[in-house]
Parts: sequence; C-alpha cells; structure tokens
Amino acid sequence: MSGPAQHGIFRGDDSATRVFLPDEAATLALGGALGAALIQGQAEIVVYVEGDLGAGKTTLVRGVLRSLGYSGKVKSPTYTLVELYVVSGLNLYHFDFYRFEQPEEYLDAGLDEYFQGMGVCLVEWPDKAGAYLPPADLRVQLSTAHDGRDVVLLAQSEKGRLCLTSLKFRLADTPAATSSSLPPQR
Repeated sequence: MSGPAQHGIFRGDDSATRVFLPDEAATLALGGALGAALIQGQAEIVVYVEGDLGAGKTTLVRGVLRSLGYSGKVKSPTYTLVELYVVSGLNLYHFDFYRFEQPEEYLDAGLDEYFQGMGVCLVEWPDKAGAYLPPADLRVQLSTAHDGRDVVLLAQSEKGRLCLTSLKFRLADTPAATSSSLPPQR
C-alpha cells in the first residue's frame, strides 16, 4: 500500500500542495480531511473551490460536511446561490456563482454580508463574482486528470497556510490520495 507519507512528499513550502484523487471516495476523503482542518480553529475562512463542470467541487464540499457530522443531502446551490449548514459549532456557507452573468449580481443578491460574519465560506465559481468577492484564504483547484482528479491547494493568507498545514498532516494518514509540495508562488 502506497500513501503520501511513504513518499516523503510533505517537505518544502507550506503554501502549496498537489494531490491526485483516483476516485470519488478519494475526493470525499480529501473533503473530510479539509473539514477536520477547518474545524481545528478556523471560525472564519474563505475557501475557493475551483474547477470545470464535473471536476468534483460539490463532492469535495460533501466530504467536508460529512466529516463535520452533517448527514443530509448536499447539492450545489446553483439556483439558490448559498446553502447554510450549521455543523460542529460552525456556520458553513456553500456558495455557487455559476449562474452569474455579471459580477454585480453578487452585490445585488446581498451576498457580501455573509463574508463579514463568523463562518466558513466555501465558494464554487468565485471568478463569476469578480473583484467583489473577498480574497480566498485557501484555493482548492480541481481538474480532471487521467482516471481521476488533480487538485492543487494554494494558501493565500496566514489562515490558509495554517489550514493547509493541518490538511497535509491529515493527508499523511490517508492512503487514498497521493500528494506533493509545489514550489512557492511568485
């Protein structure tokens, strides 16, 4: 059995990591590890979950919610724009801006208020809200690759670095994914 810890891949920069997910179970496991990292003290953090249609964004969010104890249905809020989940003492907001035609729709919908309070904000299609959306603390970029998903995780703030460090620690015990550190962003 070959897992990330056996490859010695957690050395180097704390601001970026790449993970390969061979299947849906691995995507859910990554979401679970992310959920555990989020609950470790990040009461307010913005996470962009990026990728093309079918890349596994909502599956990742489902893994986050399952790890926090939520057992209900998790769907992408494409039409409702936001779903609130109160789990494990956190307010977790799941956004999906796919349907936005103009970035101003973000302001028109009054969504900026969600980013001013205490909560975890997981945002699908953040580019559709443009410059109105607060910057990410952590970016999770999913793409299809071979027979699975390639995920790049980029810390964009100190909160993001702390979350990513915790996530890497948790991934070391998860044989479903393989991971590597990336060079720092310039």
